[in-house]
Amino acid sequence: MNDFNITDDAATVNRLSAQRDDIYDWVVSRFRHFMENDEIDNAMSLADEFFEWMDPENMENEVTTFFDEEELLRLYMSMEEE
Repeated sequence: MNDFNITDDAATVNRLSAQRDDIYDWVVSRFRHFMENDEIDNAMSLADEFFEWMDPENMENEVTTFFDEEELLRLYMSMEEE
């Protein structure tokens, strides 16, 4: 169970970084939309879920975990066999 196919491949790191940036941009955009339209409950729900990302002081330190669904399923299935 030591091999999780972890890679330091620069293209993968860049792709995941860009994906995280896209999610951040979407979250901030939706939060602003909700606030501008007095949808405070929706804005607070979104902020509650993504508060670490929305805090400029901590967003670069927040750990983001991405996984390959098929790889995770293979790992799960192999654990059932043991």
